[in-house]
This record gives sequence, C-alpha cells and structure tokens, in this order.
Amino acid sequence: MKKKWLIRVIVVVAMGILALVLWQRYGHKAKDDGIASGNGRIEAVEIDIAAKIAGRIKAILVSEGDFVTSGQIVARMDTEVLDAQLREAEANLRKAQSAVETMQNQTAQRQSEKAAASALVAQREAESAVAKKRLARLEPLAQTGAIAAQDLDDIQAQVLSAQAMVRGAKAQMAAAGAAIATVKSQEIEALSVVEAARATIVRLQADIDDSALKATRDGRVQYRIAQPGEVVGAGGKVLNLLDLSDVYMTFFLPTASAGRIAMGSEVRLILDAAPQYVIPAQVSFVADSAQFTPKTVETASEREKLMFRIRAQIPAELLRKHITNVKTGLPGMAFVRLDPAVAWPDHLQVKLPQ
Repeated sequence: MKKKWLIRVIVVVAMGILALVLWQRYGHKAKDDGIASGNGRIEAVEIDIAAKIAGRIKAILVSEGDFVTSGQIVARMDTEVLDAQLREAEANLRKAQSAVETMQNQTAQRQSEKAAASALVAQREAESAVAKKRLARLEPLAQTGAIAAQDLDDIQAQVLSAQAMVRGAKAQMAAAGAAIATVKSQEIEALSVVEAARATIVRLQADIDDSALKATRDGRVQYRIAQPGEVVGAGGKVLNLLDLSDVYMTFFLPTASAGRIAMGSEVRLILDAAPQYVIPAQVSFVADSAQFTPKTVETASEREKLMFRIRAQIPAELLRKHITNVKTGLPGMAFVRLDPAVAWPDHLQVKLPQ
C-alpha cells in the first residue's frame, strides 16, 4: 500500500515538474509572442586621440579607466621646437614691418621730390613764356634797326635755353614718378612678406595649441597607446576613448524575426551584471545581408542558421543622466518588439536606477 502511495506521489511530482517545464517553454513564449530576443554585449563608439604633427609626448594626464569630459586636456606634446620657430617668425614679422615703414618713408620722399619737380616745371614754363614774349616784342624792332642784331640773338638763345630747362624739369618729374612706382612696388612686396610672417605665426600657434591633446567628447579612457617620452608621427595615436554618449548593443536574430524589424523599433536590454534593471533602446541598424551566428552560440544547430546583425541604440539623454556609471563589454539580452501592437510583459517594463 505504501509502495502504491509513493508511486502516486512520484507521478504527481513528475507531472507537476513537466507542467512547469512546459509552461516555462511554451506558456512564456505565448505570453511573449511578438517579441524576439538575442544575446549581445554593450559597446560604444571608439575615438582615437592622436598627435596632429610628429613629435615627442611630453605628458599624459589621464590613466586607463578615467572618465574625461569634452575639451579636457588629456595629453601634451613637446613644443620646444615649435616655440623656437614661433619666436623666429615673430622676429621676421618685426623685420618685415620695419621694411614696410622704410618703403613708406621712401614713398613719401619720392612724392616730395615729384612735387618739387612739378613746381620746377611750372617755373621753367613761366620763364620760357616770358622769354617768348620778349622775343616777339624785339623781332619787329630788330627789323627796323632799333636794336642791335646781337641783342636779338641773345633773346633767341634765352628762349631756347628756357625751353630746354622746361624739358629737363619735366624729365625730373617723370623720374620722380618712376621712383614712386618702384618704391610702391617694393612696399607691396614688403607688405606681402608681413602677411606671410603673420600667417606663419598663426600656423605655428595653431600647431602649439593642437599640441595640447583634448578629448573631443565625454567618455572613458580605454587604452594608453603611447607613453610619455615616446616619439610619434603625424597622426600617431596616443589614447583611445570610448564615447559614452553613443552606446549600443549588437545582437543577432534569425531571418524570420529580422524581416519584421523596422528602424526605430523598441528594444529592452537586460544586462547580466544588473538583471534588476530593464533599459530602453531603439533599433538603429539592421544588416542588409545575413551571416552566420556568432561563436558565442554553442549549439551546432544554431550555428548552422544564418542570422542578421541588429544594433539597439541607447537614448543619448539616458546616457547623459547616468554617464559616469556607463560601462562597456557587459553581456546581456536584447528583447525587440516585432509587433507594435503587442504590449511589453511585466518583466520587460522599463526599470532604471534612481
């Protein structure tokens, strides 16, 4: 009798366990019908902090794992050579500016000489006009014999001399004008040298400013690729940052599920390290071609299937709110709603840390 009773108990317990297993396998799926899931890891966009020009690393101001903010100086390059080049450029600028001042003074001097030559031309032209008038008055008198022929010859010589002096004065004025043009050309050249020196200063100052390597976004230092004292080439990487404002989980779904996913579809993320929280996300990428499942899927039957890569983006405003607590590399599960009409079950309702 006792044996029959024990058998009945065992059968009841076995049926209960079977019912529980069937409910967990099929009842839960029915409850979550319209929701697909896949495993993945939290990832973030990587940013390399690199040197703009070749040089020696003077100091690295952060360590791996440090949180940095946008604009924060994280490393400095040695600027001794650039500083010397900047001083040289500043000296060349002063020299060029002095040359411009010299040319400007010479221009003023040549303009004064031209003005004096112009006045001399006017004087010579007046003298020539007086001599011509005197000759015109004396020529009739010479014909009547009222004056000696020698006097007429003298006044004619004076007229010719005055005309020659007019031509000479005009030649001087033309020479003064040509000298002004030459000095003006030299002044323009000197101004060009000034502008070139200023441009060199701006370039060198920009290189010096860029030698203070700054974080371009809020993030966390992942690697120190180089060390102080090392020489890196132009574009040489010094640090690697994770952009904590651009965080996502990549997971894989089979064709039947991936074909029903639209961009912007709602996703819920549950991390292994914090299963008590449910993080909201949105589909931001669906691969346009299938591929084999990742190696983390252990069963052979699963590895034989072709899967589509899906990316679930965590909202930027949520990341900013918890940015100091964001960590990458954490494994977890992504649940994506295939049918917008299906409500999220209770265990997938959003739950965030306070």
